[in-house]
This record gives sequence, structure tokens and C-alpha cells, in this order.
Amino acid sequence: VQLVESGGGLVQPGGSLRLSCAASGFTFSSYIMSWYRQAPGKERELVARISSLGGTTTYADSVKGRFTISRDNAKNTVYLQMNALKPEDTAVYYCNLPHGGYWGQGTQVTVSS
Repeated sequence: VQLVESGGGLVQPGGSLRLSCAASGFTFSSYIMSWYRQAPGKERELVARISSLGGTTTYADSVKGRFTISRDNAKNTVYLQMNALKPEDTAVYYCNLPHGGYWGQGTQVTVSS
């Protein structure tokens, strides 16, 4: 199993970023996928989760209405569209395959003026 995140960077408050996670080594369309984040000095927290076919999504209260998780099973990729970013969204964002507990290497998102 391999999960490779991309799309992080530095953005001003109110801006947007789209994270991608390219998955390989398993039947992507069969599994739930998640995004987590970990800010400095804090525990890793669940940001969003999407069902195998994309019909069901869940979000942390802190990102509801601002973030959207989606997936393209033809491309074996899960996305996290982040809008109206706030400084408190600054963290390393990780792609996660809950089945088996696999993690990507993470991508840094920094929201600052």
C-alpha cells in the first residue's frame, strides 16, 4: 500500500487549497478513505472521511461548510478541497486508509498572512 499526498503549501487566510492523495497497492474503490491533520503540539485529528463509492462523507465540526472530501476511483485518488482557510487550519495533513491503518507521509499546510 502506498499513499502519496500533494498540494500543500502556504496560503493567506481566506484562501483555498486542494490536497490530493494518490493511492496504490490495493483495490481503492473498495475502501473508505480519510484525511487527518496534526498541528504542532496537538494530537492527530480526523478531518474528513468518505465511503468507498463516495456517497457518504463525514467532517469534523471545525471544517464543516469549508472543506469538501471527494474521490475519483478511476484515478485511485482522494481529494480534500479546503476553502476559507484559517490560521488554525495550519497542520500537516495526512491521507489515511482506515482498513489496515495505512498513512501517507503528510503534506504541510500553512495559513498565514
